[in-house]
Amino acid sequence: MSQLFSPLALRGTTFRNRVWVAPMCQYSAVDGLPGDWHLMHLGTRAVGGAGLVIGEATAVTPEGRISPADTGIWTDEQAAAWARIAALVRAQGAVPGLQLAHAGRKASTDVPWLGRGAVDPADGGWQTVAPSPLAYGNWPTPKELTEAEIGDVVAAFAAAAVRADGAGMEVVEVHAAHGYLLHQFLSPLSNRRADRYGGGFEGRVRAVVEVVDAVRAVWPERKPLLLRVSATDWVPGGWDVEQTVELARLLVGHGVDLVDVSSGGLAPEQQVVAGPGYQVPFARAVREGSGLPTAAVGLITEPEQAEQVLAEGSADAVLLARAVLRDPMWPLRAAHALGVDVPWPSQYERARW
Repeated sequence: MSQLFSPLALRGTTFRNRVWVAPMCQYSAVDGLPGDWHLMHLGTRAVGGAGLVIGEATAVTPEGRISPADTGIWTDEQAAAWARIAALVRAQGAVPGLQLAHAGRKASTDVPWLGRGAVDPADGGWQTVAPSPLAYGNWPTPKELTEAEIGDVVAAFAAAAVRADGAGMEVVEVHAAHGYLLHQFLSPLSNRRADRYGGGFEGRVRAVVEVVDAVRAVWPERKPLLLRVSATDWVPGGWDVEQTVELARLLVGHGVDLVDVSSGGLAPEQQVVAGPGYQVPFARAVREGSGLPTAAVGLITEPEQAEQVLAEGSADAVLLARAVLRDPMWPLRAAHALGVDVPWPSQYERARW
């Protein structure tokens, strides 16, 4: 029996399999509104057989966008646009999810294919914010958030979760990875605060815990809450695996149902040691150290490889990104390779064998 194609239940939600689509920014929104591109992109992955399809890093405030072309969910209009996407994903048998995010000091950038980096306020950019006034590389210096403004961010995450629920999302994921705002609070490389949101471990994790608590308080009890973390900054003296495990252990009592374990993104000087499945050991460490379910990510490309990740107990699901960009039908192809009989869309049956 394939573990990759066995169902997984979290709270009141059952995922048809453990092949999940990771949130991937498309930089194609207008005024934060997901459009036809997003409908096609996410709907196609649901048709391809994934168990969970997570919408991209979606900003909880306008200044929380990575770029002016990012999706948002700070208005009811944006939530309505997400609703038709959630409905399509669900109709194809997948669970619809959304990642809630704030980019912090890595906001106000151009779309990546233009390669121009940070956007000046005179050209449509905006003042960025962060735990401390420390720039990301040579980007503009962010404004340090006051304690009151941190409270506003926490409230914005909760309001976004309410809208995501109204839009029909079955899962929300709080984004605390890849150098974005919540990760900036976690790492001593980007958080030099002297108040209760800085200093030692307890202070640096406070903002993440408050966001999780605020989201869980408004997110329906039956629906799962995920947290994405970077297990290491890949920089000496930064956030590391041991602290990630400690955070996950702490969040067991705060309603997190699964930890999506990635790495990096905080500092330009990171030295990433990449290779097939290079982040899988991080997921295993969090799973074993906290008892929480985990999802593994990072250069997982082949069906047998994904199956092995689960069979060896490193994670409870795998999240694919580039692999399902190259092949939206990856889950259906993987099931065939592993000898598992799964339903295909009737319209595609002629291509099954």
